[in-house]
Amino acid sequence: MSTEPRINDRIRVPEVRLVGPSGEQVGIVPLAKALELAQEYDLDLVEVAATARPPVCKLMDYGKFKYESAMKAREARKNQAHTVIKEMKLRPKIDPHDYDTKKGHVVRFLKQGDKVKITIMFRGREQSRPELGFRLLQRLADDVQDLGFVESSPKQDGRNMIMVLGPHKKKTEAMAEARAAADARKAERQGRTTGPDADLAESDEPAEVQDAAVEVQDDAAEPQDAAAEVEAPEAAAPVEQPAEASQGA
Repeated sequence: MSTEPRINDRIRVPEVRLVGPSGEQVGIVPLAKALELAQEYDLDLVEVAATARPPVCKLMDYGKFKYESAMKAREARKNQAHTVIKEMKLRPKIDPHDYDTKKGHVVRFLKQGDKVKITIMFRGREQSRPELGFRLLQRLADDVQDLGFVESSPKQDGRNMIMVLGPHKKKTEAMAEARAAADARKAERQGRTTGPDADLAESDEPAEVQDAAVEVQDDAAEPQDAAAEVEAPEAAAPVEQPAEASQGA
């Protein structure tokens, strides 16, 4: 069945309790009169309380009403916080480097406002030494005490030992801080691209390009001058004929 209210001609009752566009009470009127008023105001007649006797109807722009309702629902889902339990598994004889890596994940989860389930896995002879897992869990709880607290104390569960850490911050607070940080980074990037330094760079660049073009033209003019000098050498002095040759002639 459709959950949308009945509007206009879909309303099948003889009379309705009518509410005006501004929320004023018009009173109980026949359905035909209510539809006439809706057409006069260029609005829709929307049934807002179908179980009432007579049903309550209101004059409104139904398309605008649906859009605003969808935006409100979207905003509510955006701000809704879902509690998530993350899980991190460790071994009793974990390597120091691996421990630091695992602890980094736990820190990230707690900063996001999520709970963390820490599981110590025992194998073989390790099951006879549960104190190793207990000390490891206590060490991890002490390392992240600024971000979270022990919500469930360590307890043995078969071959595993389990502890649950809860965050100090609520999920909604962590989400708000994450959105604020994202907006700040976005504003910083926009400031870099539209700041005064960018305008100065744009104004200086054409002048540098013009200077470079002038230098290129000057360099190109120098070979042309050298070529002109080669094509037009100085006039050579006339060669004098030897005296003997002139007398013989």
